[in-house]
Amino acid sequence: MTSPAFKNPHLSDYMNYVLEDTASFQYPHYYKGKVRDNYDLPDNRRLLITTDRFSAFDQNLTTIPLKGQVLTQTAKFWFEHTKDIIPNHVLSYPDPNVLLCKKVTILPIEVVVRNYLTGTTITSIWPMYKAGTRHMYGHTFPEGMIQNQKLPVPILTPTTKGHGKGGDVPISEQDILAQGIVAPDVWKKVSEAARALFDLGQTMAAKNGLILVDTKYEFGIDAEGNVILADEIHTPDSSRYWFTEDYPQSFAAGTPPKCFDKDFIRRWVVSQCDPYHDAIPAIPDDVRLQTSDMYVQAYEMITGQTFQWPDLNRSVKDRVKAAVSTLF
Repeated sequence: MTSPAFKNPHLSDYMNYVLEDTASFQYPHYYKGKVRDNYDLPDNRRLLITTDRFSAFDQNLTTIPLKGQVLTQTAKFWFEHTKDIIPNHVLSYPDPNVLLCKKVTILPIEVVVRNYLTGTTITSIWPMYKAGTRHMYGHTFPEGMIQNQKLPVPILTPTTKGHGKGGDVPISEQDILAQGIVAPDVWKKVSEAARALFDLGQTMAAKNGLILVDTKYEFGIDAEGNVILADEIHTPDSSRYWFTEDYPQSFAAGTPPKCFDKDFIRRWVVSQCDPYHDAIPAIPDDVRLQTSDMYVQAYEMITGQTFQWPDLNRSVKDRVKAAVSTLF
């Protein structure tokens, strides 16, 4: 039975409405990512199908109903609202879970824009600051700052892949240019676009009662040599959002700000086992539905639009296959 705490009381109807993968389509040039199934198509095009897979602790754990649709439609909203800032890789949207894109060469730099001293991963600025580091990503931080404190201005904190060592590696703008990782003219376009995208994202989020805390952007070079925005933008997977109304009280109390909490699954797993050493048990359906509910709520608050519930009379797999079959 669906928990009465769920915003969407009919969510349990979609328990099995999931797209785990598309390998059974048996289309050529297939590559399986963590969340997206990728296909290279003729005429320098790429098909990105966002599945409902949920990965954590370096493995695929389960599926979350409707997650793929939420991510794709949230990215669509932002791609359409930011195309005047920088062109993006989208050619069309054949299905609510699908992007037909230009094939691009992704730059080896992931650009993260941050406006608050927060985060939990080893590349986040709060854990580094807490450990005593005051110079990060080419920026110097003063003494006496507090967790979740707003920064004077948004900052760029790029990372580059570990070149075989694994994991993302923090890097400064100065080192990007000094090492020739990205050409100066390309970096200028990327850094300016990232700041403009984040400024617009903050403004639009504020109108919906949200704070865009930080986010990551991926950029690429298309066949004509243009710098364009790729991957996704301002989705609940790529961005951190806090609720505007709650933040002042939470910050004053030193408690975590209210946010779109995607960690139901991670917390449940940690309560059951050591996920890096033990076998992870099957994720309960109520935990899956809680996470799905969060994604749907996130879509509606971030975009200000009503989520379009798909037709249950047709499986998501059949629907997606029909939508992309003519592209091969």
